[in-house]
Amino acid sequence: MADEKLTDTNQFRLPDPALVTRTMSEVAERGQRIVADFLKRQEDGGAVPDPLNIGGAFLEMTTRLMANPASLVQAQLGFWQDYLTLWQNTARRMMGAEAPPVITEDPRDRRFKDEAWRENEVFDFIKQSYLLSARYFQTVVGSVEGLDHKSAQKVDFYTRQFVDAMSPSNFLLTNPEVLRKTAETGGENLLKGLSHLLADLERGRGKLRIRMTDDSKFRVGENIAVTPGKVVYQNDLMQLIQYEPTTETVLKRPLVIFPPWINKFYILDLRPKNSFVKWATDQGHTVFVVSWVNPDEHLAEKGFDDYMREGVYAALDAIEQATGERQVNAIGYCLGGTLLATTLAHMAAKRDTRVKTATYFVTMTDFEEAGELSVFIDEEQLRSLEEKMQQRGYLEGREMATTFNMLRANDLIWSFVVNNYLLGQEPFPFDLLYWNDDSTRMPAKMHSFYLRRMYQQNDLVKPGGIELLGVKIDLRKIKVPSYLISTREDHIAPWKSTYRATQLYGGPIRFVLAASGHIAGVVNPPGSGKYSHWVNEALPPEADQWFDTATELAGSWWPDWHRWVTAQDKGAKEQVPARIPGTGALPAIEAAPGSYVKVLGAE
Repeated sequence: MADEKLTDTNQFRLPDPALVTRTMSEVAERGQRIVADFLKRQEDGGAVPDPLNIGGAFLEMTTRLMANPASLVQAQLGFWQDYLTLWQNTARRMMGAEAPPVITEDPRDRRFKDEAWRENEVFDFIKQSYLLSARYFQTVVGSVEGLDHKSAQKVDFYTRQFVDAMSPSNFLLTNPEVLRKTAETGGENLLKGLSHLLADLERGRGKLRIRMTDDSKFRVGENIAVTPGKVVYQNDLMQLIQYEPTTETVLKRPLVIFPPWINKFYILDLRPKNSFVKWATDQGHTVFVVSWVNPDEHLAEKGFDDYMREGVYAALDAIEQATGERQVNAIGYCLGGTLLATTLAHMAAKRDTRVKTATYFVTMTDFEEAGELSVFIDEEQLRSLEEKMQQRGYLEGREMATTFNMLRANDLIWSFVVNNYLLGQEPFPFDLLYWNDDSTRMPAKMHSFYLRRMYQQNDLVKPGGIELLGVKIDLRKIKVPSYLISTREDHIAPWKSTYRATQLYGGPIRFVLAASGHIAGVVNPPGSGKYSHWVNEALPPEADQWFDTATELAGSWWPDWHRWVTAQDKGAKEQVPARIPGTGALPAIEAAPGSYVKVLGAE
């Protein structure tokens, strides 16, 4: 039983004295070096007292809360009543009687998966005390009246960050699994964890950069991003990869994919069994993918219009040279989809009809309800961010990655704290987490424009609100058939926000909702047997109306997309001989995945 393992002192063994001496000596030496380096960089760069502008939001919340003490007292009374019941139930359990829990965790909450959280009365009490306190804090901040939407959202977000951080699973003396491991190893797990902590501080040069996976097990182009192909074009911003066919004949119309430049393209080509690139190639598509450069200070002045000109337009020109085909099917993923939509509005104004179908993976164009990312976008934070970018010429990839990780702190931060530092275990080799840690930079000019004009001001959705390459952008002029795939648990591009595009574009639209999140819901091959998807031929004004009448279908949405995209082409059944990269008008430059994707972007 879990209780016996935790209380049986015979199972506890002392650590190896030599290991302790060696570890502590190493701690002293490495710790001194890390602190000295960190302090020097703080002196050089200066420190911002409240870079996330949290203080003002919480001050306003507290002021309004004190102005209505009745609601606070009511919440406190409810909390203490539940707490007394918990005390009574725990006492009954300790005397051998049955007692129902006062509060239970979400079955999906992996923090409390260890059986001791339920079987051991003490740990069950600790868990329920935490859950009651967490509910109390969130109830109090959620009930404050009079806060503006942005302040309320920020208070709610950072309250949850605090609540997540205070989970008993994150601490040695209140985590039964860690206590058991400490007893079994004589504390060697904690010594190993301390070594892991120092290594992560060294990786982050004084800032904690948690290692999520065993990155020594992965090499881009060797065991991930291995679909055969050739780079057939490149410029300052991107390399264009053409993949080798796997069928004797191929569809006449090529397919081009524009991934986000917030991350690297190989999320769509991790391994052969879950590679969208390989799967699309196997369906007979001639697949091209844009691999964006990982920019440094030399590209600080590259703007959103440069990504349009040197990204989408340059790719279309190159594909026509490589294949002789002027018309393409295009896919944009996240920010790449925002770029695709913006470019299509530009093309509509120029009567450029080279893109015949557009597919948007988890793409936002209306940023009015941008989800929790909005917490990081207010005037104070934008000014702070722009000051940093002016000094370096870019946003460091690690800063962007940290923001995204905070949106799922229990999964992407605290679970690794427990595994790496408390349990002293090596992180598991996982290709998706390797990709997640392979962060990229963002050019200063482009990123400032993107955050201010789209996220903060929501100008893209306004007809003529943004002008690029001499054209006022109006998304309503997009007439090409559009396929929108969104994901139900998306914490980066909330599906109800992405659905708003169905009321914007002028052409025929198919909206499909996949289960899971921003990555797993998209990278869901038919052979995996995971995650359902919802379809609905109707496109009512509101997302909830769409979902209420949608039909849930088992498995991947990929085959649905393939049927849709081929149905848009009257000559879709027309086949041409398979196109070999480098044999057309564009010679091969280097083998896929190219050199741009291998440039590291983290500090």
